[in-house]
Amino acid sequence: MRVVIAPQEFKGSLTAVEAASAIQTGVMSVFPNALIDSAPVADGGPGTVEAIVHAAGGRTSIARVDGPLGGPVDARWGRIDEGRTAVIEMAAASGLTLLRRDELDPRRASTYGTGQLIKHALDAGVERILIGVGGSATNDGGAGMAEALGAVFLDEQGQRLAPGGASLAGLAAIDVDQLDSRLNDVGMTVLCDVQNPLLGPEGASAVYGPQKGADPVCVAELDRALSNFAAILERDMEAKVADVPGAGAAGGLAAGLMAFCGATLQSGFAAVAEAVDLPGRIARADLVITGEGRLDTQSAYGKTVAGVAELAKTANVPCLAIAGLIEGEAKLPGLMDCEASTPSGMPVEEAMARTGELIPAAVVRLLERYSR
Repeated sequence: MRVVIAPQEFKGSLTAVEAASAIQTGVMSVFPNALIDSAPVADGGPGTVEAIVHAAGGRTSIARVDGPLGGPVDARWGRIDEGRTAVIEMAAASGLTLLRRDELDPRRASTYGTGQLIKHALDAGVERILIGVGGSATNDGGAGMAEALGAVFLDEQGQRLAPGGASLAGLAAIDVDQLDSRLNDVGMTVLCDVQNPLLGPEGASAVYGPQKGADPVCVAELDRALSNFAAILERDMEAKVADVPGAGAAGGLAAGLMAFCGATLQSGFAAVAEAVDLPGRIARADLVITGEGRLDTQSAYGKTVAGVAELAKTANVPCLAIAGLIEGEAKLPGLMDCEASTPSGMPVEEAMARTGELIPAAVVRLLERYSR
């Protein structure tokens, strides 16, 4: 039996590589003669650099950049294709996990560090940049990113705006005379795991603002600020990005990357799946096991488990999933069955600390059901 193991990271617990190893332990307990094909994946969020660099045999570097609130962070980024392509995660510089819960503040959080990561890639002479935009702590439309690359954002008095999403309400003009000219010579692809527009009830602020610390008043404030930002982008840069599906990813960073860097948007999962040749590997398999930290109603929208299950369905290969937590029925096309690694009644904090030992047991339960 050939088993493809293709999980993404279990956020806050295991990397995708570690999750794949834990799943493999469970599989070998039930099918000791199985041939394992480990294919860690991601959807544009945390773990994207690791998955692509791991599959492509690339290398990673550490860059000291500004975190979401300005403090220094060490962000990992990668290079593949003999150094010609950079792989970046905005979450490494501007991500939610870089802040404590009591620090979350999308009014002030900035993507400046993400712009610094892009600059490191440009300094390295890359020809192409892949940038995953999941897991953000920000809601600034990518203004901070653009500022790190030379753009200037001015208010009515000609003064520079303060960092963060809230200040965009006072934006009066954008000066791109000093924007890094090397952006014109580099192809950039944004790896998105969502299809939300920039504005409105399905936009960046309304849908994702609350998980970044925004209450209803803050959500409305941020949406108005991004609306003004979009209007100035269209007036000063002829960039119409507000209604593009996916432009709202990472608090609108995707919109900013399109406007300032000429980036195109692509499904994050699709890009990673292509990089690791997941369709071909699944086609040669007898069973596929995927997984992520949580299976819920959002799992059907561009997330890893849904993507893996769809590939398995196309190849007519059975697909199973492991998740830390399962909310709702988690019915996805191509997914035969799923199992939560967290035992009933166990506190989430304990489960996250023990994910590596809980996953193999969950795999055993799942495979015993599958084998009946």
